[in-house]
Amino acid sequence: MLEKLLGGGKLEKKAITQIQEYLKTLCAATECLKETLLQESFEQTYCIENFEREADSLKREIIGIIYEGAFLPYIRPNLCNFIEIVEKAFDHMKVCAFEYRYILNSDLYGLTYKNIEEECLRIAHINVEMCQILIKSFEALWTKDNIREKNLAIRILEKKVDEIKLELTEKIRNCKLCKITNYWEGKIMSDFVDALVSVSDVIEDASDYLYLLDLSLR
Repeated sequence: MLEKLLGGGKLEKKAITQIQEYLKTLCAATECLKETLLQESFEQTYCIENFEREADSLKREIIGIIYEGAFLPYIRPNLCNFIEIVEKAFDHMKVCAFEYRYILNSDLYGLTYKNIEEECLRIAHINVEMCQILIKSFEALWTKDNIREKNLAIRILEKKVDEIKLELTEKIRNCKLCKITNYWEGKIMSDFVDALVSVSDVIEDASDYLYLLDLSLR
C-alpha cells in the first residue's frame, strides 16, 4: 500500500537515497560541532560551513528529483517541507560556529565559557544522538517500522536539552567570575547558547513532521 501511495519507481528511490545523504550530512555537521567544542579548535569551526554547502547542493538535487515526478503530487510538498525544516539546523550551527570563533579569541573564553563548557558539550552530544535517531525515523517511514517510539526518544532528548539550558543559564547568572562587561559580549554568549540549543528544537520539529506524515499515509 505504501509503495502505491509513494510511487516506488527509480526517481523515488533516488530521492530517498539523496534525502538519506542529506540527513547524514546533518549528522556529520553535528558531530563536527561536538568535536570542535571538545578540541576548542578555531579552524575546525569552518567545517560547519563546508557541510552546509554540501547540504545546499543535496537539497537542490532532491527538490529537482521530486519535481521531475518522484512521488505522488500530494506527497511532494510534504517532503520538500521536511527538507526545509531540517535546513534550519544548519543555519543554527553556522551561527554557533561563528560566535564560538569570537569566544575563543576573547576574554569570554576563560571568564565565561569555561564555566558552562560541560553543559555545552552535553548539548552538542545530545544533538548528535538526536540526529542519528532522525535518520532511523526517516528510514522507518519506508520500511513500515515504528516511527512513534523514535519520535518519543527524540522528544525525551530534547527535554534534556531544555533542562541543561536552564542549568547553564543559572550558572552564568550566579557565576561571580563570569565578567560580561558590555551588551555585545552578552549578546554573543546568548546567541551562541541559543543556536546550540536550537539545533535540538529543529530536529524535534523534523521528527514530529515525519510522524505526522507517517500517520497521514496509513
